[in-house]
Formats: sequence, C-alpha cells, structure tokens
Amino acid sequence: MTEINLSKQPEIFVKMVLDAWHSKTGQLDKLMSELSDEQLLQEVSPGRNRGIYLLGHLTALADSIFPLLGYEKLAEHMFQPFVLTPDKQTDAIPTIQDVKQDWTRVKTKLAEKMATISANEWFQKHTNVTAEDFEKEPYRNKLNVVLSRVSHVDYHLGQLQFLKPKQ
Repeated sequence: MTEINLSKQPEIFVKMVLDAWHSKTGQLDKLMSELSDEQLLQEVSPGRNRGIYLLGHLTALADSIFPLLGYEKLAEHMFQPFVLTPDKQTDAIPTIQDVKQDWTRVKTKLAEKMATISANEWFQKHTNVTAEDFEKEPYRNKLNVVLSRVSHVDYHLGQLQFLKPKQ
C-alpha cells in the first residue's frame, strides 16, 4: 500500500476541488457549444427556467466568487437580471451572445486568479466571514466557496441537459 504524505494534504485537497471546478465548467462549455440559441431560449421543463437564464445565473454566481477571494467582480451587470430577478420577470436581459461572452470572460479570469492562490491561502477565511466566526467555523474558507459552487454548477448543468433533443 502506498503511504500518503500528510504534509501534501492541503495541495491535494486544493487540486481535487479546482479539478472538479474545471471539470464542471468544461462540461458546461461543451453543452453550450452543442445547444442552439433557440434551445437556450426554451424552458428546461414546463414552467421552469430557460437555458439562457441558467447560463446567466451561473455567470453571475461565478462572478460573485471574485470578491470572496479578494478581487473585483467582472460582470456586476449580471447579478440583477439573473440572481435578484426570477426568469421571465424582466425583458432587460443581455443577448445570448453577450451572456456566453460574459461566461467565458468570467470563468477564464477566475481560473487565472485561482491559479495564483497558494494552498495555504485557500484555507484562509473568505471576505464575507468575520475573524470571530472563522475561528469557530474554519471551514468557511476560500476553498469551500469554490466547492459549494461546483455543486451549484453541477445542479444547473443537470437541468440544462433537458434542452438537448431526445435521441
């Protein structure tokens, strides 16, 4: 049996989470390349969100990771129509092309920023937690922010699969 070098565990955990993030965002990119604009305008199931809304929602929430890591947002304009407003409650949403471009810009820049964070920094508190709360709840760290967003992307990725034509 191979022994695990315990001194490398922080790096291993970070790699696992970031690999999961890159895998899920890559799956989303692949699906977006397979769906037409017409398909993105459809609801994932009757009475549910449209594909364009879910992509905008994921873009806005990926963008909201930046300040939690100590950086400025890139796509602040996405938060109101895709997080604060339910789908189909406003006509003031960007075009499909603009949403796709914002998604690519946000996830690319986020990957660049994530690559510069050391393993030890990932286990430090994110900006929305106080030092006192972090003392009691050390899992409220930067890495956990990304981990929670991985599951969020995965959830909506599952919904978006329903936009693909049945075979």
